[in-house]
Amino acid sequence: MTVLLVLFTFVSFLLIDHFRSRRAVQPVLQVAPAKQATATASAPRLQPALAGGFAVPENLRYHPGHTWALSESPNLVRVGMDDFASKLTGKVDRITLPQRGTWIRQGQKMCTLYRDDVAVDMISPIEGSVSDINQALMTDPKLALRDCYGEGWLVTVQAPDAKTSFRNLLGGAMARWWTEESASRLQRRAPLALATSGALAQDGGVAVNDVAAQIPNQEWLPLAKEFFLS
Repeated sequence: MTVLLVLFTFVSFLLIDHFRSRRAVQPVLQVAPAKQATATASAPRLQPALAGGFAVPENLRYHPGHTWALSESPNLVRVGMDDFASKLTGKVDRITLPQRGTWIRQGQKMCTLYRDDVAVDMISPIEGSVSDINQALMTDPKLALRDCYGEGWLVTVQAPDAKTSFRNLLGGAMARWWTEESASRLQRRAPLALATSGALAQDGGVAVNDVAAQIPNQEWLPLAKEFFLS
C-alpha cells in the first residue's frame, strides 16, 4: 500500500511541479536557534538548501525512503542516509552493513539501524555490488547521524547500470518538495508529541538533531518504517 502511495505521489509531483512557483520553505518541526554569521577572510562555505527544516544538498540524488546517492565515477556510487532520516532516528546504538560483494537492489534492504534494541532497515537508492563499507561506523555508529552527508556515509556501490538507477531518484526541486512533504506528514502523524516539544516553525530554522526524542518509543518504530519504506 505504501509503495502505491509513493508511486501516486510521484505522478502528482510531476504535474504539480510545472504549476507551483518556488517559495521559501518553512520548517514544521521544533527548531534550533540559528548561529550568527561571523566575518571570515576565507571564501564562504555553501550551505545546503533547507526543506521543512532539513538539509537537502543539491549535488545528491535521493530515494523516497530517505537515502541518498552520489556518483563518484560512471559506475561507482557513494550512498548514505539523508538529514530527515538522521534526525528521525535521533540516536543509534549500532549499524549492520552488508558485506563487500553483496548485491543490493534499488528499493530493497541495504543496512539495519538499531536504536534502543529496536531494529529498522534502510533501503538502497541504487542497484549494484557493494564495493566498500564505512568501517568507522563499526566503532562510532553515531557518525552516520552527526555527518550524514560526509564522514557518515554508509557504503559505496559498483553500479553497472547507474544511469537507470539515477533516473528513478529525486533531485533539485523535487527532492526538496519530497522532504518538505515528509516533514509535513510527520507533523500530521505525531502532532501532539511535536506540538508540545516547542515551537513548530520559525523562518529559516533547522530541525533539531533528535526529532525522535519528541516521539514516544512505542510510536517511533511504525513511523520509521513508514518513512524509510522498510
